[in-house]
Parts: sequence; C-alpha cells; structure tokens
Amino acid sequence: MQVAIVLAACAVAMLTLPACSDKEAKGAPPPLSVSVIKAVTTPVSVYEEYVAQTEATNAVEIRARVSGVLERQAFVDGSRVAKGELLFVIDQQPFIAALAQAKATLAQARANYANSHQILERIRPLLADEAISQQDLDTAVAREAADAASVEAARAQVTTAELNLAYTTIRAPVDGIISKALIKPGGLVNASTTLLTTLYTIDPIYVNFALSELKLLELERQLKAKPSDFKNRAPQFRMKLADGSDYPLAGRLDFVDAAVDPKSGTVQARLSVPNPNRLLRPGLFIRVIVPAFEQLEAIRVPQSAVQELQGRRAVFVVDAEGKVVYREVVAKSRLENDWVVEGGVNAGDQVIVEGINKVRPGMTVKPVLVAAGDASAKGANGSGPPSGPAKSAAKATTTQ
Repeated sequence: MQVAIVLAACAVAMLTLPACSDKEAKGAPPPLSVSVIKAVTTPVSVYEEYVAQTEATNAVEIRARVSGVLERQAFVDGSRVAKGELLFVIDQQPFIAALAQAKATLAQARANYANSHQILERIRPLLADEAISQQDLDTAVAREAADAASVEAARAQVTTAELNLAYTTIRAPVDGIISKALIKPGGLVNASTTLLTTLYTIDPIYVNFALSELKLLELERQLKAKPSDFKNRAPQFRMKLADGSDYPLAGRLDFVDAAVDPKSGTVQARLSVPNPNRLLRPGLFIRVIVPAFEQLEAIRVPQSAVQELQGRRAVFVVDAEGKVVYREVVAKSRLENDWVVEGGVNAGDQVIVEGINKVRPGMTVKPVLVAAGDASAKGANGSGPPSGPAKSAAKATTTQ
C-alpha cells in the first residue's frame, strides 16, 4: 500500500514538472533585437540650395539709325559674332545721292565765300580815300561772314550725310551670340524704332538668386569677411542644372545688393559664371549651391532612424542598461541618405536605425551593431525617407 502511494506521487510529479518549465519559459521572453549604429563624428561642409535664373552679361538690342529698305542680312541666326562684324546692310543709294548733294552744296558755299572775301579785300582800302561809304564796307563784311557760315553749315551737312551712309551698314557692337533676325531683306526699317535682332554676351554669364538676410549674415560670419570685402573673400559657388547634373565650372560672387527687399526679407545676389561652351543660356532656371558652414565634428544619422512630427525630429537611443531612450535632435541638413545632427546625439551613443516602430521609451532591447553605411543604404532603398539632393560625401544640403 505504501509502495503504491509512493509510485503515484512520483507519477504526478513527473507529469507536472514539464508544465511548470513551459510556464516559466513563457513568462520571461527574450528582449527585442534592434539594429543600432554607434554615433561617430566626421567633418562635413554644409551647403544650401537656391533657385536661380541666368542672365546675359550684356543684351544689346540692334536697331537701325537710319530708315530704309533692308538690303542684306550678313549673319546666320543664332551664330557667334565678333565685335565689328557686319550684321545688316540697308539700301545705300539714297544716302550716296544725299552725300553727293551735300558735297556739291559745300563746294558752292566755298565759292561764294571766296568771292565775298575777295570783294571785301578790294574795297577795304577804298574807305580811306572816301571812294566808298562806311555802309558799303559794312555790307561787304557781313556778306563775307554769312558766306563763311554757309561753308560751315555745308560742311556739317556733308558730315551728316557721311554718317547716314555709314549707318546703312550695321555691325556688332560687342562679341556674343546673336538671336534670329526679326526683319528680313526687303523689309522696311524705321530709324530707332524697328528692332532688328538682339545680341547677347553670355561668356561669362550672370546667375541671379535671392539670399535671405539671415543666411547672408551667417555666410559673412563664417567667412570672417566684412560686408564691403564679402564678394572678394567669398568662395566659388557650384550650380546644378535642371536635369540635376552638376555644372562643371564654378561661379564667383559678383554682386550683393546694398539693400534688403522689405517685402520678402531677401537680398539680391549675383554670380559671374564662365560659359565657354554656351551650355548656359539667358533665362534658364538652375540651382545655386551656396556654402553655409563647415563642421569638423558632425554626427551623421540615417534618415530611417529619424522620426519627424510637427517640425520636430527625434531618435531612439539605447543606453548603457539596454533601455530605449527618446531623444529630440537638432537636424537641419541632409548628407546623401543621412541627417547631419547638430544636437541631441553625442559621439558613442547607440542610435536605433531599424525596428523603431516596435520600441517604446523605457523598453529593454538587445542592440545589434551594424555599419552606418549599411543603415544608410537601407534608408535609401525604402526603409526611410527619400534621400536628399546632395551627392558628395563631404557636402550636406540644408533643407529650406
């Protein structure tokens, strides 16, 4: 009897032991594994992008200075022309005839002056002998002066006729690219009113953009340049074309307006950009890359690790005890697939880059260290927000 009781107790113990083990295992689940990166400092150059528009250095409207029928167009529309190159020829025959008539008038005036001068020289001695009256002498003097004035007037008419004849040939006032001709041969040209074409000087070319007053002050402060010396001390600026490609040549700050627009709070700035291949044409919209500041010890965090809500940005950090900590960060600039964090994260912190939707502040997790480059690549492939416009690993772009 006692043996049976002992055997029954043993059987019950053997049946209940596995159940207790399973219960204990279910009551203590393992901590959640999350991917983290170790925050490290790295030097970056922060840039800002501004919408800009190109402008010709010089845009000259070609107009005729005399009226007439356009006889010849001497250039190809849209071609490059040099200073002094022939552009148009207006019918010259009326002006050649006018010049011949002016020269004939000048010859006649000179003959009349010679005659009156000779008469005056002959009668002047006669006044002493009282052979002529004083009135006759005064008349001769006045006649000579009038004929002399007629000579000068005729000479001026010849000069005017020569100028009008010269104006029938229209030449390029500067080097540049010429637009299409608006008047074709055979068309009537009116002096000073008819626009024949426009000549653009585009090497170098201007790039205009608006810079906020705050950004201008920051840029001046970073460059340690006085406002009067700002454009001489400023670095070269880069441009991006409409298709997102980089313009190969750098621009130089050429002009900063003296006054701030009170309506927009911006100041107009202008770059002078080399354009030897005529890649840039007047009126193009491009983006100017303006250097904002350089940070030698910046911390980069993948965009997939940053949460944005109502203009605030935050990350989850794993502390030394393995607990999740919520941190608000200051991040205004993006570098490729990363945010450049200016505050809120310190070097050595473990920032959660994957699994942030599953964690809560105070939760115990198991951090799994991954390379920062791998985390950024995952963000670019869809784990985080779309990447920013910057391409260089040493350049960041400030979000506007």
